[in-house]
Amino acid sequence: MKCSYHGFYPPPLPAGHPFPVSKYPLLREQLLAEGIVRESDLVEPAPVEREALALVHTADYLERLESGELSAAEIRRLGLPWSEALWRRSRLATGGTLLAARTALVEGMAANLAGGTHHAFADHGEGFCVINDVAVATRLLCEEGAIRRAVIVDLDVHQGNGTARIFADDRGVYTFSMHGERNYPTEKMRSSLDLGLEDGTGDEAYLDALARHLPQVLDAARADLAFYLAGVDVAAGDRYGKLALSEAGIRARDRMVIEAVRSRGLALAIVLAGGYAPTRERTAQLHTQVFRAAADFERGVR
Repeated sequence: MKCSYHGFYPPPLPAGHPFPVSKYPLLREQLLAEGIVRESDLVEPAPVEREALALVHTADYLERLESGELSAAEIRRLGLPWSEALWRRSRLATGGTLLAARTALVEGMAANLAGGTHHAFADHGEGFCVINDVAVATRLLCEEGAIRRAVIVDLDVHQGNGTARIFADDRGVYTFSMHGERNYPTEKMRSSLDLGLEDGTGDEAYLDALARHLPQVLDAARADLAFYLAGVDVAAGDRYGKLALSEAGIRARDRMVIEAVRSRGLALAIVLAGGYAPTRERTAQLHTQVFRAAADFERGVR
């Protein structure tokens, strides 16, 4: 499976910052070491230009983001210190999601070893999310006529509030968010379908809920392309999670999504979304599950 990756994916952050930037190279190294992907499967994306970003984000936000004129309050809301490197990195990660989507439309399935920044709204960023990569890729592909409809399956533990708001009035995009009900963000937006889970939800209840709702989502969406936000902050012990999935539960979840999407003939673009395990090595390990599940699916392994 082709995967987007760039050496600039880890944004430069102060020591001790809670965002686990090293998970990106750690994930790359682990996937290569285990033979889940080969060097030839890793494709370097180009940064998305402002014209494409403007299909989703306001001109004022993009101008202030590029020039470093975000207010102190905006930077606190974003949770990341501004830098020119952060601006470039955000456009590269968005380019990675766009490249994965384009590749999936040709090959059936592809991934970005970053992305899933679903808390970015049209006019601001928040929750470590600067640019809404999936929204930009969706809008650009629709604009080009490459797709007519898309479905976004967001299984990060936090509701995809920015994505929900961006596509609130767009009937061509179906947004599904299954998340912790009492977790961030406090104010939820309205997705096409939201499924809020109680704190402490474990494997059995989680997988049962997903199995009941995912087929309905995919059937209702009538999409050409699916984006899967495979967040691993659903894992037991995650710093910002509150759910209790095991590693096996996460892999079963990922396999369920992959099988449901691909069995319908839908192209599938996978992005990472969040994960805040006790160590960054553990976070990377959890992120490998979706790639193992994809490799098993491609080999016909159950």
